[in-house]
Amino acid sequence: MRNEEGDYISEPLVTIGLPVYNGASTLRVAVESILQQTYQNWELILLDDASSDESSAVMHSFHDSRIRLVEGDKNLGLSARLNMAIDMAKGEYFARMDQDDISFPNRIKKQVCYLQVHSEIDLLSSNVLVFKDDGIILGKWPMINGAHAYICRHPCSGFYMAHPTWVGKLQWFRKYYYCSDADGAEDQHLLYRSYKNSRFACLCEPLLGYRESRTLKKMLRARWVVLREIGRLAYTRRDYVDLITILLVQTIKLCGDIMTYGLGIGSLRNPLLSIDGATRLLWVELWNALSLPSGTNK
Repeated sequence: MRNEEGDYISEPLVTIGLPVYNGASTLRVAVESILQQTYQNWELILLDDASSDESSAVMHSFHDSRIRLVEGDKNLGLSARLNMAIDMAKGEYFARMDQDDISFPNRIKKQVCYLQVHSEIDLLSSNVLVFKDDGIILGKWPMINGAHAYICRHPCSGFYMAHPTWVGKLQWFRKYYYCSDADGAEDQHLLYRSYKNSRFACLCEPLLGYRESRTLKKMLRARWVVLREIGRLAYTRRDYVDLITILLVQTIKLCGDIMTYGLGIGSLRNPLLSIDGATRLLWVELWNALSLPSGTNK
């Protein structure tokens, strides 16, 4: 593997973990967005979690020495597959990517540069551009450049760090790992467990296209997992103030989800913000470049 200057490098600086489960319809575009990154010193681990569709065929259609494939014959869940990728990783940094999202070309470069300048940061996220299956932009999350204290100001209400945008120190991930019992809210569980002894940061710039796929069923499951697992953690720590706060906050959010996704009252959720012209143009160019006919993988 060679760096941007053409010098030989024995190991990648960044490992990207991408678990796959029945993602054949979107996986190609997600992987292509990694292949087209301006930063190229990475490895990508694709982990099939016993898919029943053509995901495995899509995974095998890529021919790049930086891509490593893991075939699963048993469905283990997202957290277990991410932990497997963390154990396999060769990079100094570990990055997240989902099978139905799209990374902007400069995503990895900008996040790696930030982490190298700010060596105290363990985990970095970014804003996201939210889009529909046809590529139509819905908006972006209402986020600002967040320091650790700002991100963690209301830990019982959650941490505003989009999971598929995470890039952080591999040793941090190996210190905390994901918890399979928290699948559905595994990111919030990990952040709640670790925030007191970690340093987080968030970039307000959208560096990833986030495919809107939330349903009432998914949201209800996530609320239940938070109540059960993060509530259990607070109880184990005898942090009863957190426990009561979690119960109250999640109950309120649960009612909001039911009214939003069940009744269509969107004003009860955080509104998406408009996208600036430069980002919109970049997205249109990226979408057109990646939305190629099937069979054109390189």
